[in-house]
Amino acid sequence: MGGSKFLSALIDTTDEVIQANDLVQSFIIACSDESSDLETGNNKCRIRMPYAFTLTAVRASVNTAPTGSTISIQITEAGSDILSTPITIDASELTSVSAAAAPVISDNSLADDAIIGIDLDQVGSSNAGTGLKVTLIGYKTTVG
Repeated sequence: MGGSKFLSALIDTTDEVIQANDLVQSFIIACSDESSDLETGNNKCRIRMPYAFTLTAVRASVNTAPTGSTISIQITEAGSDILSTPITIDASELTSVSAAAAPVISDNSLADDAIIGIDLDQVGSSNAGTGLKVTLIGYKTTVG
């Protein structure tokens, strides 16, 4: 009997972990085609949020690394910046995960049906990079 109580407790704990992990979601936004050089500008791509979302992390990646300078990416909600420190991809890197400066989220509450825009503030100076994807990581905000 003591063994079944332990097994029951283990199963309950495992179920809770699985349920908590199921809450984490990500949106991967393709912000360019796969091979053309990136160009600076606002609203290089936009999506509408399918529901209210709490943003916990952001990252970006490219197919071809920038050279000469970094890529700098701002995310906007309804035209307002949501990052106080933009996402950067360092020169000769393919991802923001290893960037010297980590992005800082200043507004983590994305509203249902909000327009989310991706601005490219800087691209590599010698080679701009290609194939940009931006990932929003977080969870659906529970209402009520």
